Amino acid sequence: MRKPRDFDSELKALAEKAKQLKERRVRQLGELVVATGADALDADVLAGALLDAAANRDAGRKEAWRKSGAAFFRGKARASAPRAHRDAQSTLPLGGGAASA
Repeated sequence: MRKPRDFDSELKALAEKAKQLKERRVRQLGELVVATGADALDADVLAGALLDAAANRDAGRKEAWRKSGAAFFRGKARASAPRAHRDAQSTLPLGGGAASA
């Protein structure tokens, strides 16, 4: 006789794995923002640029962005702003999300 599967524990394990993957993705995106120097931008400017990029349908422009990104990851275009020139006020609060006014 086979042992019955414990679906509850399997679901719980899958949910935990999904949570870890999401946290890892968010952390990697944050690291990418810092590595590119985009953390010096105001959060509204960065969000607007990302929204524009996501909505863009121009294949030529996306290919240019892809090439630029590939060069960045190969180490050829790592020209982020020096730490002394970055604005500490432009970063998000530790809790993330929009800062309350």
